[in-house]
Amino acid sequence: MGGFFGVASKKDCVADLYFGVDYHSHLGPRRGGLAVFGPNGFQRSIHNIENAPFRSKFENDIDRFEGNIGIGCISDYEPQPLLVNSHLGSFAITTVGRVKNIPELKQSCFEFGTTHFLEMSGGQINITELIAALINQKDSILEGLTHVQEVVKGTMNILIMTNEGIYCSRDKFGRIPVIIAKKDDAYCVTFESSAFMNLGYEHVKDLGPGEIAYITPDKFEILKEENEIMKVCSFLWVYYGYPTSTYEGQNVEMVRNKCGRLMAKRDNTEVDLVAGVPDSGMAHAIGYSNETKIPLGRPFVKYTPTWARSFMPQNQTEREKVARKKLIPVQELINDKRLLLIDDSIVRGTQLGETTQFLYNSGAKEVHVRPACPPILFGCKYLNFSRTSSEMQLITRRVICDLEGTQEVSDELLKEYVNPDSEKYKRMVDEICKRLNFSSLDYARLDELVEAIGIKPCKLCTYCFNGEE
Repeated sequence: MGGFFGVASKKDCVADLYFGVDYHSHLGPRRGGLAVFGPNGFQRSIHNIENAPFRSKFENDIDRFEGNIGIGCISDYEPQPLLVNSHLGSFAITTVGRVKNIPELKQSCFEFGTTHFLEMSGGQINITELIAALINQKDSILEGLTHVQEVVKGTMNILIMTNEGIYCSRDKFGRIPVIIAKKDDAYCVTFESSAFMNLGYEHVKDLGPGEIAYITPDKFEILKEENEIMKVCSFLWVYYGYPTSTYEGQNVEMVRNKCGRLMAKRDNTEVDLVAGVPDSGMAHAIGYSNETKIPLGRPFVKYTPTWARSFMPQNQTEREKVARKKLIPVQELINDKRLLLIDDSIVRGTQLGETTQFLYNSGAKEVHVRPACPPILFGCKYLNFSRTSSEMQLITRRVICDLEGTQEVSDELLKEYVNPDSEKYKRMVDEICKRLNFSSLDYARLDELVEAIGIKPCKLCTYCFNGEE
């Protein structure tokens, strides 16, 4: 997924930048990067952090960094921030998002005069470099950022650091957050609001969709007003947002609690224990347990000191191997028990199926599963987080194709499987339950999820659940 953090301070900002970026480490990183501007000009460092914590890779770098303005990132793929020298001056740039029309934009840059892009492994180009090239087609950074919003298909949040301040640009539909906060001598900008809580900052503003702001050590100002249409990603609250973070006024932990309570209100399954799959399923399970008064427990515990989050490795086999090794059972809470297990979602189904078998092997009598979001029927087109290389990796798609006796299904047919009151939906859920060996399976409904999030449905992106853009 990726995230970023920036600081403009009246004094040295390196410590705030270091910790602010580190607070985004849960977002499934491959690379981390820091850039600062100070007495020595621009300084930058980038490291691979797939197999080591962000802090351990950068703790030596920050001793040599000095500056009062800085940006940094946790990145999906691309090495960043990048340092750029152009007719707009020298600046550092970092981005979070996904671009769907790369070939078209690359050709546009060549026609404008860009001679080349540096190629990464696998023949891909650095998306942040592409965004910088698009910005440099215009006569000012503000015009360039506005241009990017107009031509990029997908999602793109951007920070640009000059020697005086930081430009902050939120995606034109606001699919992921950009949040500004302040303290007496500094302003910061962040993806996660939880990143600044322990650094002494207080929330100032969530940028709106397409809104562009500029922060300096003394102030922040809006350079471009927000767009009317918002489509913020509902999965922020379901899964990848940090529990202590708040987006659009809605705290992640509170939303998950409420979602669990709403699921429980229409469920009368008799079980001995409610449990959440660590970590994102835990808050949903608390809400479910509080509503039903069924005891909450931890029948297995994730060993976190050395095992990274299971979605971090890019190879699916490696992700599954990590997921298997890091869960350790509490035998006394499993043996001969009827368990109700809440996970944030079912994507491919592999890990949750293995977790269920792991519980049976540990002595569980029954394992009932309650995903905290509706069935995922469509691969995300807008963010790298929930993207799959093929929609046929989704267990829902594989089951639907088998039920329909075809290798492809139309969007019109998929709409019938979206409706939780339809017979096709029930057949799909029953088949998934059977294949993954659950005692029962019942997904959260979309209306429950929307109610739990608590913002207007028209402002939420629910594409992966219902295919509606």
